[in-house]
Amino acid sequence: MEPVFVESLDQEGHGVGHVAGKMVFIDGALPGERVGISVFRRKPNFDQAKLAEIHRESPYRVQPRCPHFGVCGGCSLQHLEFGAQVAVKQRMLEDALWRIGKVRAEQMLSPIRGPAWGYRHRARLSARYVAKKDGALVGFRERHRSYVADMRGCDVLPPGISRLIVPLRELIDRLSIRERLPQVEVAVGDQVSVLVLRVLESPSSEDQALLRNFSEQEQVQLWLQPRGPDSAYAFHPFQAPQLAYSLPEFDIVMPFLPTEFTQVNPGVNRVLVRRVATLLKPGEGERIADFFCGLGNFSLPLARRGASVTGYEGSAALVARAGANAGLNGLSGCARFTQADLFRVDADWMAEQGRFDKWMVDPPRDGAIELVKALPEAWEKAPRRIVYVSCNPNTLARDAGVLVHVKRYRLRAAGIVNMFPHTSHVESIALFERA
Repeated sequence: MEPVFVESLDQEGHGVGHVAGKMVFIDGALPGERVGISVFRRKPNFDQAKLAEIHRESPYRVQPRCPHFGVCGGCSLQHLEFGAQVAVKQRMLEDALWRIGKVRAEQMLSPIRGPAWGYRHRARLSARYVAKKDGALVGFRERHRSYVADMRGCDVLPPGISRLIVPLRELIDRLSIRERLPQVEVAVGDQVSVLVLRVLESPSSEDQALLRNFSEQEQVQLWLQPRGPDSAYAFHPFQAPQLAYSLPEFDIVMPFLPTEFTQVNPGVNRVLVRRVATLLKPGEGERIADFFCGLGNFSLPLARRGASVTGYEGSAALVARAGANAGLNGLSGCARFTQADLFRVDADWMAEQGRFDKWMVDPPRDGAIELVKALPEAWEKAPRRIVYVSCNPNTLARDAGVLVHVKRYRLRAAGIVNMFPHTSHVESIALFERA
């Protein structure tokens, strides 16, 4: 087979090329390269292949820092120079906006980026006792497989957490419930690090003693989770500093539970919150809606700038947490929170909420299409400015197409947020204004 020219990267980090007119996705290949491939899966409209050899190498190819790269599924782009990763993600966003939404931003914002390593303060690690290896494995799953990668450390985790992978393996080896402990969730706050152990069976008294000793020796708080996320509870030490992150620019502290959603990258999140405030320009007394508000990550900073903010969230637990955070930060008078299924709203529901001057929208991967469709038709009732933070460029592009072509907004600006370095995950931000 002739070498394949790699045209681009897809949103999973695979190189994209064509062989005899048929699209092929190539693990490990980079744009601009000519490569030999080994096809491992054939589909009617595309093939999947592995990189077999490189005939012409990209100038942006680098040696991956992690010895587990290529096996571990946690990272997909360590072989691409860090600055080039950011450029590729911005191109992905621009391509999605045009291909799906048929829109282009009037201005591309400078990318938001932070440290390349040690950034991941939230993670869900798999754990598995493997009899053939006579020991436990703790880490991310292997790429394209259900096996747990045989890891000794992880450079995208904070160093203090990365060094715990081997001690965690040794701890699990010694537990009587070692085959009933499938997951370790990591949550790092400003003052404490928490490990949540998913336990499908109650630990014995001997197990509990081992867990307490590990907690004290490694200076982490252990939680146990026997069932769903709501069942998690502090095990040892029971009394510990509160798990929280801060937004110093806004004089805000945000407590959270280790199983609650927060951004994985606190440094980038601080810059993102600042950019949201800059783009939205909250004015004194303005009424702002924060849809998919979570625990108030954007609501409280906007309220601190003088706006009256109403946060909407589907989770009752997060609504309660956001309200408590507003009270803790002295913002109860200008930030309130309410539960709503934002995937089932319509124009009538929106009318009941009253007029908002501006919207903040931060949906999950499915996007916010029902919200966008529910925008008031009358200009005098519609928000004049919308800031949309997205974790999926495809659904952002779809929603942007409706905002621009149906609701008559202008896509003033858009840009990427490199929340997950060394992965193909594209976080982005967009500003829409009434035309």
